Amino acid sequence: MAARKSLLKPAPPRPELERLLAAAVKTGVSDEQLLEQRVSFIYGNAPASAKGITKESARAATRRLRLLPA
Repeated sequence: MAARKSLLKPAPPRPELERLLAAAVKTGVSDEQLLEQRVSFIYGNAPASAKGITKESARAATRRLRLLPA
């Protein structure tokens, strides 16, 4: 069996990534951006065999369907 590197080591420092993540947290997400993320998720996860699913139909579905808290 081939020797494998341990995945339990701490990640190397990435100051640029940490700075970008901190900036993203401060910025937040607008309602419009959240809607577009939902549309993209629906469209991207639709089966390839599903006919008639377009970005516009996914957008229409987000206007009709609402998630209820558990």
